[in-house]
This record gives sequence, C-alpha cells and structure tokens, in this order.
Amino acid sequence: MREQRTATRRRVLEAAGTVGLASVAGLAGCLGGAAPQGETESLASGAGTGSDSTSGRGGRDSLTVFHAGSLSPPFSAVEDAFEAERGVAVDREPKGSVGSTKKVTEQGRSADVLGVSDYRLLRDVLVPEFGDWYAIFATNALTIAYTDDSTGADEIGPDNWWEVLARDDVTFAHSDPAVDPNGYRSVMAMQLGAVEFRGERLFDESTSKALREKALVPTGTETELFGQLRSGKLDYAWQYQSAEASRDVNTVDLQPAVDLSEASAEYADHYANAAVEAGGTTYTGAPIAYGVAVPGTAEAPDLGREWVEFLVSEPGREILAENGFSPVAPAVVPSSVEGAVPENVLAHAEARETLGPLRL
Repeated sequence: MREQRTATRRRVLEAAGTVGLASVAGLAGCLGGAAPQGETESLASGAGTGSDSTSGRGGRDSLTVFHAGSLSPPFSAVEDAFEAERGVAVDREPKGSVGSTKKVTEQGRSADVLGVSDYRLLRDVLVPEFGDWYAIFATNALTIAYTDDSTGADEIGPDNWWEVLARDDVTFAHSDPAVDPNGYRSVMAMQLGAVEFRGERLFDESTSKALREKALVPTGTETELFGQLRSGKLDYAWQYQSAEASRDVNTVDLQPAVDLSEASAEYADHYANAAVEAGGTTYTGAPIAYGVAVPGTAEAPDLGREWVEFLVSEPGREILAENGFSPVAPAVVPSSVEGAVPENVLAHAEARETLGPLRL
C-alpha cells in the first residue's frame, strides 16, 4: 500500500462509524423509482415477532447465510462472534446479491439470513412472497481499486480516473451486472460521468461509451476481481469503498455525482438518469443501501433473527465500521411491515415509510 495515496477518503466515519438518520434524511424519496422495473408498492406483513431468542430453533445448531460478496469481510467477523456467543455453526455462501436472492426466489433454496448490497431486491423481489420484512443496515460508495503495480498507479486520482482507464495499456473490469449490483452500478457510474450535474459533467458521451465498451466483465462478483488485481491480470477494478479497509488495495475517491453515495433528493434524481438492462431486468440508478432479511424458507428462523439482531446492534455496527461500511443506526425497517419485524430486531431499528430519498 502506498504511503501517500492519490486521494484521501472523502467520507470519514463518524463516532462508532454510524450514520445517524439525520444524516440520511435526504435518502427517502429518491430511491423510489430506482429499482428494477415493475416495483411492488405494498409489503405484506406476517408473523414472527417473538422475542425469545431460542424458541423456534427446532433443535438446529447451524445457520445458513446467503450474502453479497462485498459483505464477506464483515460477515466473516460477525460469524466468528456469533459462533462464539451462540454456540452454533454458521454456513455462509457469498455471491452477487442478484444471484443470492434468486437462490431463494427461483431455486427454492433455504436460507436463514439473506444480506444484499441493494435493498430493493428485498423490497421488490423477496417481499411479500418469500419474506415478511427486511431492514436497511449500511451504506457504501463506489470506487476504483488498484495496486501499487497497476499501470498508472502514481497518476490516477479523482480528476483523471476516466482518462487513465481509457488508456490503451490499461485493463479494468467490473462484475457481471446480471448477478451483482456492483456490476450494474459500475456501468451506471460510467454513464453518469457524461450526465450534466450542477452545470458540469466529467466527460462526454463518447468517453462514456468507450469506457463501457472497454470494461472487461468476468463471470461472477466483484470479490473475484481482487485475485486478478493482485496477479496483475487487471490494473483496476470497480469496487466498493469498503474494500480499502478490508482488502489491502488502493482506492480512488470518486465524485459524489457518480459514486452513488449521496442520499439526498438532488443526487438521487441525478442517479436515476442511469439505467442498465441485465438478465432481463432494468435497474435504475439510486443511492447505495444494504438490506438484510430472514427469508420465509428459513429452517432456523429464530437463529436468523438472532443474526440480524447482532448485525444491527452495537457489536455488529462496530464490525461494519471497522470494515469500511457506514452503518445506519438505528437500522431502518418499513413501517408497513413493522408488525412482522421481530421484537429483538426492532429494539435496534426504527420503522419508517422512507429513508431519505429511498422508498421502503
């Protein structure tokens, strides 16, 4: 890691690394309309509010967690703490959030916890048929990751990243948009750079098109790109800012107009100018927000609820912050399904109709 980075991280995690609701108050109407087309307007409520952390385990001593690849570092740490405190074995399956969700909704697989990097997958795909509730627990930002050996490593920065990526001797990639939100968000960032915001734009449409056409798209998630970065097969990879804290890579702080980090109505309206078709679904640009749920297919739902409780309480928030995420504290659950949210989770959450510009 270089002693002097090209750019200092723009966002400094606040005390305990949490994002208070006041700081994301602008996040609530803007993500609405930024989901896959054909949004579901209402969420069904259901049972499952019991606070007894041991009832309903059915004698199980294992927990299955499907989750986004970017959640691997914090979920690994949560796994260690959870196993030590609860005395159960945790089986995690990292995959792109789209693919992880489809395991439940299309493949009929059982999971006790589902964590995704785009909460809209839970809002519009999981609920109400495959789950009764979900919670938003963290935010993030897009970035470009690289190593000291990457071509142009000593030159790239916030003011020229698109010029460096466009060079003939530079290779870069993003994950598959059909299985991973990081993939479609990366394409959105390259689209948004050519869209005027506050009277300015980073580059023209021809540059945007050239970047999108040049980007390599390996099969799989963004986590699979780290090995290619370290081996030298890639110079740069689109990632989340949290990668800097847990993956030992350099990152570039991108402009808020393209990094999908800003939870305000103004930025969300701008982000919505980007749209990506992938896997038969059209995704629209929106601020990044992570969600977690206990699917209806859970075989150990109470263990799943205990995991979510740990994640959204102080120990879990500390782990998220240590791994470069911005925890939302308290976590946010849709007010329309407040009655379905387990009491142990709701103790660390607030029911809302919106989160800043995000429709829940």
